[in-house]
Amino acid sequence: MKDKNIPCEKTKISISEMVLPNHTNNLNTLFGGKLMYWMDMAAAICAHQNTKKVAITASCDNITFKSPIYKGDIVTINAFITRVFKSSMEIYIEVLAQNAKIKKSIISNNAFFTFVTLDDKGKPVKSIEVKPKSEEEKKLYDGALRRRQLRLILAGKMKPEEADELKSIFN
Repeated sequence: MKDKNIPCEKTKISISEMVLPNHTNNLNTLFGGKLMYWMDMAAAICAHQNTKKVAITASCDNITFKSPIYKGDIVTINAFITRVFKSSMEIYIEVLAQNAKIKKSIISNNAFFTFVTLDDKGKPVKSIEVKPKSEEEKKLYDGALRRRQLRLILAGKMKPEEADELKSIFN
């Protein structure tokens, strides 16, 4: 039987935006909400491109703004599926900002988004399976179950004692 898992690498997408004046605050830096919108769109495109079905945002982990993004910068958002669960998938997002003046790119943000794939009737369905190949992909894949269990605990959908992957944290 043919392996139905696709390499994480094959799920990667990139989108780019230029930071225009209407995207900025009074300090000429990108509005955080605008960046979060672009990150959510990248995750949605990644999910749809790989499932060919409707996929919706279920959650987004902590987004930390490591450095400002300025008017005129080019923002590139890279996304790929790290792991698929029963009816959800985790998508890793990395945000790069390229400053035209100093000709330097920086990683300004990263986050994990959880998406749920829906069938034609709007019911959650299993998505494609992914298989990590690179060391980074394997690390993200291995950590995905811990991150999922933590999300479920924080959402009140799992008791800490049920989180096998997190027992060492809670005991």
